[in-house]
Amino acid sequence: MNTQLQIIIFVFLALAVLVEAGWIIKTEKRLKRIFLGKKGVDLEDSIRDMKNNISNLLTAKENTEKKIVVIDEKLKKSVRGVETVRFNPFPEQGGNQSFAIGILNEEGDGVVLSSLYSRERMSVFAKPVKGGKSEYELSAEEKGALQKAKV
Repeated sequence: MNTQLQIIIFVFLALAVLVEAGWIIKTEKRLKRIFLGKKGVDLEDSIRDMKNNISNLLTAKENTEKKIVVIDEKLKKSVRGVETVRFNPFPEQGGNQSFAIGILNEEGDGVVLSSLYSRERMSVFAKPVKGGKSEYELSAEEKGALQKAKV
């Protein structure tokens, strides 16, 4: 073989060895940083602790998701809309002392409370509401209160 070719191959191989040595040194530094101050047993304990923490977090996440479903179901049944309509059923007497209050949950279930006020007496009525409707006849004011209370 030609001596020039041998020199070129030698230089190329020397450069390859230097690049490899640099890569090995860099990798060694990274490993030293990772294992700095830790023994093999310490690392195993750390990994075991992390695994336990992850397991605990997954269990807590599952429990939280179950609780959220329960809370969401309860929230649908809680009062979500309350509206009051004041009115005067007897134009010749007094002011707007009578009222109708619509109280509904997210599903449109609830009650409408109404009060008729006159100088001689005051009457209070409660009518159940299911799905936004009542089996009892509703006055215009009661319908208005329910309409405003819808979520």
